[in-house]
Amino acid sequence: MQTEIIISGFGGQGALFIGQLLAYTGLDLKKHVTWFPSYGPEMRGGTAHCTVIISEDEIGAPVVSRPRVAIVMNLPSLDKYEPLVLPGGVLVINTSLVDRQAERTDIDVVYVPANEIAEELGEKRLANMVLLGAFLTKMPIISLDEIAESLGKHIPEHRRNLLEANLVAMKRGSALVTA
Repeated sequence: MQTEIIISGFGGQGALFIGQLLAYTGLDLKKHVTWFPSYGPEMRGGTAHCTVIISEDEIGAPVVSRPRVAIVMNLPSLDKYEPLVLPGGVLVINTSLVDRQAERTDIDVVYVPANEIAEELGEKRLANMVLLGAFLTKMPIISLDEIAESLGKHIPEHRRNLLEANLVAMKRGSALVTA
């Protein structure tokens, strides 16, 4: 089974980080993975997205035009990626920054107030992890325990103080969803 995921938002929201974490976890689990980041020239505030593919078999190309999953962290990302998700796929929307519902009825849509939850947890940078927890509960291609273990191995040293908060944020996102 191969799963193609696009994660998109503004620079600084952590879209690339959760994509990289998914890729590292896939590698730790001996799966085939690609992580293909793309971002504008701005450090924060410009667009940032990445494509992640996790597969049991070899991956033919890292480019994805029709993902099975899109995690959108803002309205421009929803506008761009909602039409591209494969029928039957999953769309995870950060309702904190998106003021409309999805238009498609042929995909599973998960609405997550990620920024509000992150602020409740005391750290606005955790919104990405809330969305990741919701996604992995809706489509458990990797378990929360597996991603937590990988996070412990791969979190940058200067962010290690946020390890427990990241795990709590994933669990809060997971609690919003029924698989």
